[in-house]
Amino acid sequence: MDEALILRGGLIVAALAAATMLTRFLPFILFPQGKKIPDYVEYLGKTLPYATIGLLVVYCLKDVDVWSGSHGLPEIIAVAVIVVLHWWKGNSLLSIGAGTVLYMALVQAVFV
Repeated sequence: MDEALILRGGLIVAALAAATMLTRFLPFILFPQGKKIPDYVEYLGKTLPYATIGLLVVYCLKDVDVWSGSHGLPEIIAVAVIVVLHWWKGNSLLSIGAGTVLYMALVQAVFV
């Protein structure tokens, strides 16, 4: 293998490791224990998780065509199961995992 290629790969891995470490350590450097966290950072911490989930829902359902094929039934069923499971149990991992497994079973076995 070419030495320049190996060196370039090593530099890429080092850059990725440094960037990952920076994103992990930066909050502790910027906001040490005992220092008040700015209000806008607390606001973002409260609102971004919901915005992210909303974005993922829109992204997952953007190509659903209710006028052809299965008419969006697998997606509707899976989303309904996710909502009911999360409302009932309050466990994100359980509801998203079960919804994903159900959706995959529906599109591969039921709505073929």
